[in-house]
Amino acid sequence: MSNLDDSIGKILLELQKDDPETFAKLMKKAQEENPELFEAVDEENKEIDEYNKKVEEYNKTVDEE
Repeated sequence: MSNLDDSIGKILLELQKDDPETFAKLMKKAQEENPELFEAVDEENKEIDEYNKKVEEYNKTVDEE
């Protein structure tokens, strides 16, 4: 099962990089269907997510200029 987990993880990382909108939708659906898998998200991960969103927003503004 470990190889399968690794493969799924790699696919998700590639999807996150290549198509962040689809990744976000997929993760939202997974969280709705299996909230217990996401209960362990700690405050540090939330801070990292917020930082990444700010970086994405900044990158969009730079790209638009």
